[in-house]
Formats: sequence, C-alpha cells, structure tokens
Amino acid sequence: MEISGGITASLSGRYASALFELANEQGQVASVERDLETLDAALRESADLKSLISSPQLGREEAGRAIDAVAGVIGLSDLTKKFTGVLSANRRLSDLPGMIRAFAQIAAASRGEVSAEVTSAHALDDAQIAAITEKLMARTGKSIKLKTNVDPDILGGLVVKIGSQMIDSSIRTRLNSLATAMKA
Repeated sequence: MEISGGITASLSGRYASALFELANEQGQVASVERDLETLDAALRESADLKSLISSPQLGREEAGRAIDAVAGVIGLSDLTKKFTGVLSANRRLSDLPGMIRAFAQIAAASRGEVSAEVTSAHALDDAQIAAITEKLMARTGKSIKLKTNVDPDILGGLVVKIGSQMIDSSIRTRLNSLATAMKA
C-alpha cells in the first residue's frame, strides 16, 4: 500500500505508519482504529489526560504507568496499549493527537476512503448527512468517511474540509466578506 510521503515525513506520521503496518500484519486495523478514536475522544473530554500526555514533569515510568491505567479503564486492545507504552518510553506521548490523525488518514487511504469533516451551526439529521456524503462521493469519486461537528459561531451554512481542501459556505464567512467589501 502506498502511504503519502506527506504523512510519513512527520514524526507522528512515522509512528502512525509503523502502528498501521503492525496492525495490518495482525489483522487488527479496525480494532486499533476504534481504540484510537476512543483515546481521541478521551483526550478531548479530559483536561487531566491532556495534561498527562503533555507534562514534561512526569518521568517515563510514571507516564507509562498512568497511560497504561487509562488504557485499561477505556478498554484499549493489547496492541494499542503496547503502542502507548512505546510512546511513553520514548517520551512521545505529547505527539499522540497527531499520531491518531495520521493513523486515521493511513487507514482510510488503505480502504480507498477520503475523510471529510463537516461543521454546521446545528446538528445535522441522518438525511442531511447522507445527502452531504453522496455529494462528496460524487465530487471525489471515492468513498467518504464523514465526521460532523457543531459550531454555532458559523451562524448557518457549512464548512467542509476534505483533506487539505476547505469549502466554506458559512454565513459568518459571507458576512465577514461583505464587511470587508464595504470597507474598501
């Protein structure tokens, strides 16, 4: 499988690529991907966990024990636990969020998927999500893995990110453009 050079050029990408190769050999890509999504959600929800992975004051052993305890509580597989242990031993836990993103990109590419993120002012219903997914599939010619976010600050419309491409049709952006045009 061809992995984008842009992903593997970064430290996070190299770790994610190594984890992907190991998971692929063991037939555990889906399991590891679920584990990393769970870990990502835990990182977003817990200030203590964010502090744990970024604290330079914790020694390797302390950080290793702490992340192992977290892994046990949230039910990570053995492979993912070993991976977080390696990160702790190498003092790379602070790079974990980037590794999670890179792993998701590598796994999606291996399945021929494109990841897309849609931000809306209000939660989208299933029919809207299906319609957006269909439009993006027609545009890219690939299967789409869609992640949705809600940000009331955009006021209305959508902000769609597909890889490095962004389509911003939010009302906030339109109002800012209009304000800039009126100043000129």
